[in-house]
Amino acid sequence: MKRSISLVTTLIFFALNLNATVIFVKQGGTGSGTSWQDAIGDLTTAMFVAQPGDEVWVSSGTYYPTRNPKNRKAYFSIPSGVKVYGGFQGNEHSIEQRNWKNNKTILSGNIGSMDDYSDNCYTVVFFKNTNEQTLLDGFIIADGTASGTGPTADPERCGAGLYVDGSGEGNSANPKIQNCIFQNNFARDGGAVYLNGRGGQCNPTFLHCEFLSNKVDLDGGAVFNDGRYKGAASPTFFNCVFNGNQGNYGGAICNYGGKGTSNPVLRKCVFQNNEAYLRGGAIFNMDVEGQAKPIINDCQFIDNQSVAGDQVYTFSKMQPERNSVRADYKAN
Repeated sequence: MKRSISLVTTLIFFALNLNATVIFVKQGGTGSGTSWQDAIGDLTTAMFVAQPGDEVWVSSGTYYPTRNPKNRKAYFSIPSGVKVYGGFQGNEHSIEQRNWKNNKTILSGNIGSMDDYSDNCYTVVFFKNTNEQTLLDGFIIADGTASGTGPTADPERCGAGLYVDGSGEGNSANPKIQNCIFQNNFARDGGAVYLNGRGGQCNPTFLHCEFLSNKVDLDGGAVFNDGRYKGAASPTFFNCVFNGNQGNYGGAICNYGGKGTSNPVLRKCVFQNNEAYLRGGAIFNMDVEGQAKPIINDCQFIDNQSVAGDQVYTFSKMQPERNSVRADYKAN
């Protein structure tokens, strides 16, 4: 879809690319983004003008992909090679000075009625074919509602908080997401995050992230890793927390390796109070005609529940009723 570029946006684009590598964003800002005093007020505009190698610094507050309550398809699109940092007070001169825990920076899909989730954005943040230098750091990502009825893997029904697209032959998406909280997102598949590696490569890294109270109609209460059609969706999760997520298969995570691979690496993660209505209270692996074998090291599984496999459940065509995993974990 082509975007119409206003004269103001065009001028901002040229101003930023002449000598600025940091773009400043602050609620109520009316400037061109060259400093906190000259901050842009619209995060969507900042993302649009950012170039590979740029950093976007965002001060505390709540930001929406659009203020048009009828535009549920709107989302924050992170360009490849751009680093986006939240958690600033609005006067810092270095990344080290920010306090992302105290200066809450929220990316919200609640663009319509505050009490009605049915008019929220389908997904809040979108990555497509982004490299390893692409970063999202220090945000709360909340209230996405991917309640659409499109085909499998459609962003209108998957990944309400974050959708990462590396699908298609020759494509890849491997961004880094750290110090982020995903909460109260709802989808058909992948309540908080959907990683689309179908026919391509989708292997992002999540560091020090929390997945809280996300829910799906179908599978992957927090995360759905889709490596089907000779693709790969094998992310890394380090020091992450999954708490209170719900789904049919995989209360927290669903790994689907149908004719492809979904072998995520999970290290020092905590899975607590997640629920699967059918199988895999914490993690469900579907490796039919493919491979779904997570590597789990030094993780804790606490009070997860399901009809079958409170912690981890693997379904294989060769052994269709297997409650096992290649792992080294503690189930408390």
